[in-house]
Amino acid sequence: MRRGAGAHLGTGAWLAQRATAVALALLLPLLLARVFAALPVDYDGWRALFAPVWVRVALLLTAAVLTLHAWIGLRDILMDYVKPVALRLVLYFAVIAVLAGSAAWLLAALWRLG
Repeated sequence: MRRGAGAHLGTGAWLAQRATAVALALLLPLLLARVFAALPVDYDGWRALFAPVWVRVALLLTAAVLTLHAWIGLRDILMDYVKPVALRLVLYFAVIAVLAGSAAWLLAALWRLG
């Protein structure tokens, strides 16, 4: 019998998934209210929308939380349903590459606007 394995093995991931869901529930309405209040229709409007640093920081925080939330969920799905270890590792790296690439692209785009 392996020590440390048991009923509490996934508790940390479960708590992290719930915490990120709560953070998204708090951050997304703030950002959506900002967008709907401005309703930009052209490039200059979108640029002005994201000009304040607090908006860019809030969007990056939201993206980071969303990335973590997505990673935990997809990792759990892959662990449960993809049994060949080699395939699972390839899919892990693919998911990480897409999530990290998307976050990096958002970071570059937001700070190029400022």
